[in-house]
Amino acid sequence: MTVSLEVAEGVGTLRLDRPPMNALDIATQDRLKELAEEATRRDDVRAVVIYGGERVFAAGADIKEMQNMDHAGMVLRARALQDSFTAVARIPKPVVAAVTGYALGGGCELALCADYRIAADNAKLGQPEILLGLIPGAGGTQRLARLVGPSRAKDLIFTGRQVRAEEALAIGLVDRVVPAAEVYEQAHAWAAGLAKGPAIALRAAKESVDTGLETDIDTGLAVERNWFAGLFATEDRERGMRSFVEEGPGKAKFR
Repeated sequence: MTVSLEVAEGVGTLRLDRPPMNALDIATQDRLKELAEEATRRDDVRAVVIYGGERVFAAGADIKEMQNMDHAGMVLRARALQDSFTAVARIPKPVVAAVTGYALGGGCELALCADYRIAADNAKLGQPEILLGLIPGAGGTQRLARLVGPSRAKDLIFTGRQVRAEEALAIGLVDRVVPAAEVYEQAHAWAAGLAKGPAIALRAAKESVDTGLETDIDTGLAVERNWFAGLFATEDRERGMRSFVEEGPGKAKFR
């Protein structure tokens, strides 16, 4: 299998495994969607790490496969391509990308689907589709602009240039840069810490932020308001407040 889902300590690792560069061919895209939906359903998965291995995250689409596709073929495939990435973006749990080596094209777009990105100090990210006479087609024109702003997104998309980890951190494309040997360990630790948190509240927070980015502020506030009130019906809210009053902040143990 080109993608696997391994679960330990409440953390599901979506592992890309298509040597040598984890090129995202159609079979890999479809498998990614299948496992993202599985991670969404499974109660034992409380947070998710996306990982491509020690050497490379994902160097993009399978160009040889795409070269043989004509306009009609891509019209039929483009929605499925986007749907596979959207399935990752819509996992209603905290998701962190552990980025090593190259994250280019579809690889960068996959990292954009995470809530948080930890990159190796030797990582390189970019959207080089323009160099093929194309534009990003798996969400890059939308998610990148929302993350780093339209001007920086256009610079990366127009030029197709790659950015090193330090620049990616400076423009907000990644959130933390660590030694290459520590990328997965730190990503797993981030996810494992959240896996112990209040699952419904985390889902509410993620949906409220994501919905707010996609709509007007009044609609976003309505989503926030409804989730906020609804959480008062949860056992986790009761536990959290009782623990705060009796023991002080940060000591609640959630189910």
